[in-house]
Amino acid sequence: MEKTIVTTGKTIDLAIEAALTQLGLDRDSVSVQVISQAKAGFLGFGAQPARVQVTYEVPDPVEEKPKSALGSASRSKPKAKPPVAEKKPEEPKAAPAPAPKAEKKPEPKKEAPKPPKAEKKPEPKPEKKTEPKIYAPAEAGSVEEQIEVFLKGLLEHMGSNAVPHAVKVDNNTYKVELTGDDLGYLIGRRGDTLDALQHLANYSVGRKVEGHIRINVDAEDYREKREDSLRRYARKKAQQVLKARRRTTLEPMNAYERHVIHAALQDMENITTHSTGTEPNRRVVIEYVR
Repeated sequence: MEKTIVTTGKTIDLAIEAALTQLGLDRDSVSVQVISQAKAGFLGFGAQPARVQVTYEVPDPVEEKPKSALGSASRSKPKAKPPVAEKKPEEPKAAPAPAPKAEKKPEPKKEAPKPPKAEKKPEPKPEKKTEPKIYAPAEAGSVEEQIEVFLKGLLEHMGSNAVPHAVKVDNNTYKVELTGDDLGYLIGRRGDTLDALQHLANYSVGRKVEGHIRINVDAEDYREKREDSLRRYARKKAQQVLKARRRTTLEPMNAYERHVIHAALQDMENITTHSTGTEPNRRVVIEYVR
């Protein structure tokens, strides 16, 4: 492909030289056509430079090949996403190894239960046989005889086969011991029946003898046991009074039992006793004193 440029110069050679310089070519690579010669003019007026037309070859431009439909289509299509790496199916996790089963130890053979050993029952201690008391017969006409006769008749009327034995303890006191079977009902609740027999004996026999006498009726040592119980009861109540520093009134008692209470506490410090009320509801009062 040919192209041309027009250059000027004071001379034709200078105009050609300017064209070669501008194109960067040598003289053999171009063809020159003089358009006009240089004119000197007059006194500098009307002067014209030489003009030349330089023709030179340039390589044809490379025609861009039309983009193929496939290429355009490939451009229009969205870029294919890089293939996603297929997830390999996870290998099934190995199930945890089952815990080793505890080896069943062979159960020890159950021995046949041994027959229970017969418990050795403590051999009953031989009861000390209390020899029955031997009571001397009462002298005829004595106070002891009068007491026994009165109580024997009274007991027979009550349907009891108990036998009274009277013994003189001191100058004016007599103790009567009842012997026989089934004496419990003759003692009664808290000795009530014994007290009644004792009261009747004191009243009946006391009227027939000279002077004042005192008769105490007992069975199976009830009076002694009762006295011990009353003494413990009295001391327990006295301790409560000392602790609370307040007086207390006991349950109703007969004269004999009240006497036991008074005697049990007469020497205890900070404690005093007295009786209050009327028979048969007379009681003992235990008081704290400083």
